Amino acid sequence: MLKWALIFAVVALIAGILGFGGIAGAAAGIAKFLFFLALLVFAIFVVLGLTVAKKITK
Repeated sequence: MLKWALIFAVVALIAGILGFGGIAGAAAGIAKFLFFLALLVFAIFVVLGLTVAKKITK
């Protein structure tokens, strides 16, 4: 997911340099959404990992 966020960020940068403002804005929005989605999934897995580790060690 972070790979796709990086790809969309690069597309947004290239489109912005070439003057395609609409495409750059859309790609930047998608990149931001994917980044925060990946961050949320990572946080969920960290919390689940910590709670499962507590149950296994007890």
